[in-house]
Order: sequence, then structure tokens, then C-alpha cells
Amino acid sequence: MQAAFWHKKWADNQIGFHQSQVNPYLQAHWPALQLAPGSRVLVPLCGKSLDLLWLAGQGHQVRGVELSAQAIEAFFAGNGLQPEVSRQGQFEVWRSGEIELWCGDIFDLQAADLAECAGLYDRAALIALPQEMRSSYLQLLGNGLPAGAQGLLVTLEYDQTRIDGPPFSVAEREVREGYAGWQVGALETQQIIAESPKYSQAGVSSLLERVYHLHR
Repeated sequence: MQAAFWHKKWADNQIGFHQSQVNPYLQAHWPALQLAPGSRVLVPLCGKSLDLLWLAGQGHQVRGVELSAQAIEAFFAGNGLQPEVSRQGQFEVWRSGEIELWCGDIFDLQAADLAECAGLYDRAALIALPQEMRSSYLQLLGNGLPAGAQGLLVTLEYDQTRIDGPPFSVAEREVREGYAGWQVGALETQQIIAESPKYSQAGVSSLLERVYHLHR
């Protein structure tokens, strides 16, 4: 997946992955992580998600990472926020209150950029990456996130021979192997094929949404 692919998605407003409300899995399961007030939470490939605001409202410092400057600008403008913009390594950083969005390629992050992130919220990152990139992403998290870090991960599982991603199918086995050295707890599984006509029309008979608790 080249950067141009995602820039075109945003330019053409092909952002079906964007949710117009706070993710219900986040609201239901995040409190159980019991992260300390003020903990910094990493939100990779965050887009313009309203989940960022929700996490900040829980008392967290939020560090989103997003390739598209258009998405970041839309987040701040859409929520009436006036960001300050600075540079951090390869990234342009937009800040307002407890939210900072790093504009750039997530693979340019350094271990030091993740070392203070006690939390991870991944609803749209792992499943946005093809298999050949997912291992690099997981290695990045493994090298940077500190011991004791906790996270919430949302994935999809479906027959990818019927329709290709993104979002890609990530099986539970891949999650557990990819997060080797972490405690991986399955929290919830929902069958959502009835709500996903694109998949059913492609001949997909099962589309599972899975939620995991990660603890390093």
C-alpha cells in the first residue's frame, strides 16, 4: 500500500472506514484497561476519528498518527479546534489541548516516539495494512511501546478470496502470533455480515468483528 493510495482515498472522499460516531467497542471495553489518568495513548492511522476526542475526554493525552494532512485538517476544523503546528523528526505535529496528531508515515516513527505511550487503540491500523506490511507494523510497536502498555485492538475476519481489502482480514491466530510476548485476551466477537452488503454481494458468508485486550 503506497502513500498515494491513501491520499487518493481522502481526496476522493472514499472514506467508508470513517465512523460518524464514537466506536461502541471503545466505549464498552476501554474503561476496563484502567490506565492511569494522564496516560498517553497511541492511535495509529487515526484519520479524523471522533474516538480521539472520546479518549481525550477520559483524561488521556492522545497521540494520533495519520498520513493524510487532509484528514488531520478535517479533524480539527470539524471539531472547532485551533491547532498549533510544529515539527518532530519526519512529522508535522498538530496540537490542541490533550490531542496531538502526527502527520506522516507511521514507519518513520522512532522507538523514542512510542516510549511514553502507555496505551494503544487500534481500530483501523492493523486491518488497513496488507500482510507484508503488518509484520513491520507489529515490530514497530514491539520495539517502541513500553513494558506494561495496554491496548484495545479491533479486527475483521472474512474470506479474502471473495473480496480483497483494505480493510484486510486478520485472523485470530495472526493476532496472537504477531503480539507474541503480550497477553492477548479476546473480549468480544460480532457477526456483522448483515450490515455489510458489499461483502455479502461479493459472496462472503461471514464477516466477524473481533475485539482484543492487549497487555505487554
